[in-house]
Amino acid sequence: MKLLALDTATEACSAALFIDGEINAKFQLAPREHTQLILKMIEDLLAEADMTVASMDAIAFGRGPGSFSGVRIATGVTHGLAFAADLPVIPISTLASIAQSTYTEHNTKNVLAGIDARMGEIYWGCYQLADNGLMKLTGIEQVTTAELMQLPDDKQWCGSGSAWKGYPEQLKQKFGNSLKPVMTDYLPHSTSILQLAAHEFTEGRVVEASQAQPVYLRNDVAKKSAQQKSAK
Repeated sequence: MKLLALDTATEACSAALFIDGEINAKFQLAPREHTQLILKMIEDLLAEADMTVASMDAIAFGRGPGSFSGVRIATGVTHGLAFAADLPVIPISTLASIAQSTYTEHNTKNVLAGIDARMGEIYWGCYQLADNGLMKLTGIEQVTTAELMQLPDDKQWCGSGSAWKGYPEQLKQKFGNSLKPVMTDYLPHSTSILQLAAHEFTEGRVVEASQAQPVYLRNDVAKKSAQQKSAK
């Protein structure tokens, strides 16, 4: 199995290759530089592996939620590469990526993943470990204020993601000490996107490039952008 993954949904920019079970990745914190960085990352990874995009079996990408422009960049690059090489696509949640990384590094089986959505809101979802060793969404992904966030049960949960950097007081007030530990530095990463994508590929859950759509959650932002574009 040969998979390429990329993500630009937050301030983190990353790309990774999955070649027959081995993962090689590049990662950089670079707000507002994703357009310049992501194609070079992919080019370098392929050159190091002596591969081409066309030799991949599929392309996975962080489909959001996250920065509106960042999610668009990842979607656009994925569309371009997949169309050119006639490859299927595997959209992966950026929140699932955070949950998977958190489990992999800390063995945390219940993760409330949250990304700072700005404007006083948080992109969030609750993920629990499945029998296959991958984190699975419980309920739905949402964008709300901290006070509207809910845990699905009374198990021990941990919090992970940039939401805890953006809204520490609000989240502390909402959850008190019920989230242990809280990890503020986790962002979506192409390595965990590949972990999730490899399973999706094996199960045949891939889509054509034209069907690989971004997930914004905050629909009014996407609608406003579309309206502004059509008005020009």
